[in-house]
Amino acid sequence: MSEYIQVLTTVDSREKAEEIARKLLDARLAACIQIIGPIRSMYWWKGEIEDSHEWICLVKTKSEIYNEVERMIKDIHSYEVPEIIAMPVTYGYDKYLRWLTTELKK
Repeated sequence: MSEYIQVLTTVDSREKAEEIARKLLDARLAACIQIIGPIRSMYWWKGEIEDSHEWICLVKTKSEIYNEVERMIKDIHSYEVPEIIAMPVTYGYDKYLRWLTTELKK
């Protein structure tokens, strides 16, 4: 397993994205979060195709605290089944990864 991960979640408003970002940062569960949007999302939900605008949160963190990150996102999120996906960071600039480590909870 990779030591570093990027967690992706999508939400229905900029305000919700900012709330998730602020709370994860305040808890030192993320070193950096990028908010992208609005984006157009099309997906199946309860037998229907949905077409909506969403915002993406890209959370930079470590795999060892993923469960805490997921729990906090679920507690804040407004969706019944939020998208929370972790992707391993296979390679990264060593100075950036060291910085990331210093900004996360010990």
